[in-house]
Amino acid sequence: MTKVGFISLGCCKNLVDTEVMLRALYDGGFEITPDESEAEIIIINTCGFIESAKTESIDAILDVARLKEDGTLKYLIATGCLVERYGEEVMKELPELDGIVGIGGIDRIAEACSAVMRGERPIILPDKEKAPLGGERILTTPDFTAYLKVAEGCDNRCTYCAIPSIRGGLRSRTIEDIVREAKELEALGVKEINLIAQDTSRYGLDLYGELSLVKLIRAICANTEIPWIRLLYCYPDKITDELIEELRTNDRLLKYIDIPIQHISDKILTAMNRHGGSELIRSTVKRLRDAVPEIVLRTTAMVGFPGEDEEDFLKLYEFVKEARFERFGAFTYSQEEGTAAAALADDVDAQTKQDRYDILMQAQQTVSEDIEAALVGAHLTVLCEGFDTVAEVYYGRSYRDAPDVDGRVYFRAPGVRVSEGEFVTVEIEEALDYDLVGTLVK
Repeated sequence: MTKVGFISLGCCKNLVDTEVMLRALYDGGFEITPDESEAEIIIINTCGFIESAKTESIDAILDVARLKEDGTLKYLIATGCLVERYGEEVMKELPELDGIVGIGGIDRIAEACSAVMRGERPIILPDKEKAPLGGERILTTPDFTAYLKVAEGCDNRCTYCAIPSIRGGLRSRTIEDIVREAKELEALGVKEINLIAQDTSRYGLDLYGELSLVKLIRAICANTEIPWIRLLYCYPDKITDELIEELRTNDRLLKYIDIPIQHISDKILTAMNRHGGSELIRSTVKRLRDAVPEIVLRTTAMVGFPGEDEEDFLKLYEFVKEARFERFGAFTYSQEEGTAAAALADDVDAQTKQDRYDILMQAQQTVSEDIEAALVGAHLTVLCEGFDTVAEVYYGRSYRDAPDVDGRVYFRAPGVRVSEGEFVTVEIEEALDYDLVGTLVK
């Protein structure tokens, strides 16, 4: 049986694609190995969103290709966003590759593996807009948590973003299909599902003619007993009163929402083609905090977009301090070919971008320290993820922490054995920069 290794780069949406491909390979008679050194075929699921992601993907391909000389590796296949974005050019520029599979062809990954074994150099680039949504998969996340992709593609057309050209327009899965998968995840022992899409808040608009995220949440709750449901990638202009009420009243819907704002200057938001200006963003934050006082807000912002001057940046800086986001990430603008913003002069120099990034993240660190310190003495429900043998403490996440991107809760449990995937109550005793430390409450 041919052994296949997998490297998944980029976001959690890409990770779900990897899990679908793993299942397709398993069903196709291939053996999956976590050890790259023993794999005869390695597949790299690439990212191609911004320049740094493209560089990481190319470096990964070049690094892995060396195993053809030193290990058992015979064939190297690339798939994912980089392949979808550049197509056959990837094969021309990277002769180390033996085949490529675009996003629309992830269900044909076993076919690609069989082809390279026959000495062929497959180029599988079917229409991404016609590719099947969902699919059986092999989870790569811990048994108790999973991502559930509810839609593919995006219709927002932000001027800096290449995702619509890479992933296509919004295509929602049916509620029935998503509920079926949620039930399967529950049967596997999953206790936390993280709903994801390029824009989760727009779910169902293409399929049902109306925003249908709340209907989906209620359907999942009616058909499963999964205790934690988390919302990621919800855009501020689609945070409806109905969704806020669901966050307020549904105990299984975590009081946590990811709402990427990208900026607060109306001049920059307009240039980005973001839907809704600064007043909408401020209103959305206020509505959420007023209705759900314990809400945790995650967001991201971009610095250095063309035309961003000191006044624009100062507005963003002051808003970050004012809004006091519990979770915040920033990134610098990267000019991407094929986007509307690529026609604009990239007039903010690299050093200024980096300086603004550093200033913004320093401001956020102060905010985070204050917010975390205020939690000392609180009792939090924590989903245990494991035991740190070096520090001799357990660790996990509360409702305040999304997997992979947020902090952790470290806790002692004297005389008690806690299992992975178990919910426990922890009294917080110390706050670090982004993590919390406490003791199990018996």
